[in-house]
Amino acid sequence: MPVRPAFHLAIPVDDLDVARQFYGDVLGLSVGRSTGHWIDWNLHGHQVVTHVVPGGPVPAGNSEVDGHAVPVPHFGLLLSTEDFHALAERLRAAGTAFVIEPYLRFSGEPAEQWMGLIRFDGHQRSGASVPEG
Repeated sequence: MPVRPAFHLAIPVDDLDVARQFYGDVLGLSVGRSTGHWIDWNLHGHQVVTHVVPGGPVPAGNSEVDGHAVPVPHFGLLLSTEDFHALAERLRAAGTAFVIEPYLRFSGEPAEQWMGLIRFDGHQRSGASVPEG
């Protein structure tokens, strides 16, 4: 199987300390380079950079998915079912509110997956889903 290239994603936050607590302490991501205005995070081999932007991010809007208003933009990881549920419990334990509570999509179909969407206090929306089978 060919190696997939890593991606770089820069996201705006309005409070770098809140982002550090969420991405570092709650999600457990390791820090790469950083300054007083941005932090590089290792997201399973990908580079996510939180940049301080006064006022934080401004959502573009919502898209209807399975009867839910899904905030756009968002991003996430494809995880095993076990890792997905472990992450959901870690997020709950940290007091992170779900915009969309985890639920099973496409039950019994080849594309069956768990999906949930959060919005942490730094105002960045993130999603996670699990492909099954």
